[in-house]
Amino acid sequence: MESASRGGEGVLDGFARRAIALRGAGKTVYVAGSGPAVVVMPEMPGISPDVVRFAGWVRDAGFTVYLPSLFGVDGAYPTVELGEAVIGRVCVSEEFRAFAGGGSSPVAAWLRALARLAHEECGGPGVGAIGLCFTGNFALTMTLEPAVLAAVLNHPSLPLDDPSGLELSPEDAAAIRRRFDRDDLTALAYRFDNDKWCTGRRFAAYARLLGDRFDGRVLPGACANPEPPPFFRDTVATPHSVVTAHLVDEENHPTVRARDEILAFLRTRLLPA
Repeated sequence: MESASRGGEGVLDGFARRAIALRGAGKTVYVAGSGPAVVVMPEMPGISPDVVRFAGWVRDAGFTVYLPSLFGVDGAYPTVELGEAVIGRVCVSEEFRAFAGGGSSPVAAWLRALARLAHEECGGPGVGAIGLCFTGNFALTMTLEPAVLAAVLNHPSLPLDDPSGLELSPEDAAAIRRRFDRDDLTALAYRFDNDKWCTGRRFAAYARLLGDRFDGRVLPGACANPEPPPFFRDTVATPHSVVTAHLVDEENHPTVRARDEILAFLRTRLLPA
């Protein structure tokens, strides 16, 4: 992955840049905070300033954030040109399964190994996993790692060509359901009601898989930030990123309440009483 200096000067200040090799592959991971670990995965087209802002909120809530660089230019402002170039590369990458029929993305195995490492380094009851957009479903797949106790799926967009798909192999789907029942887990999820990339059909599919263990929450699209960065305005072209690009940072705003609900969910699962 490209360094933060190529994207936005100072955006990732306060995060330690680490090179972490797992399962024969090395990636850059930005780490900050103290307390139980939470893996915050970037949304398309990468670790934008809005993703860093959200990761900072998680850190400040009492957690150690592990922010892996999976695609794009770290710290970059999400322009149309950058976003479309990154999408083109990622959709043909062997690490990702962007389209229906591909099953679970191989990168999820690396992310599970990262969660295991983070738990070893930080201790506590377990690890949280937060996916955003392109990585939304990875938070669910990561629960195949026993250390992951809290999964948050924000507007999961894969597979891109199947609104009711889950980007899971049948074997992984069955194993995830067993894990949720055995360990009394819940998946927390968010989307806007008029999001064309994460529709009600996708949330219905999650509910069929997990039953009452899927807590899907829907916000009115009318409350989304009307002036997101150009990539979200022109390419995404729909209310989509609940806690990043389309968040309105105002007290008691629905998107801020969603952020606070996520932080409360993490505290309940990961911070001892």
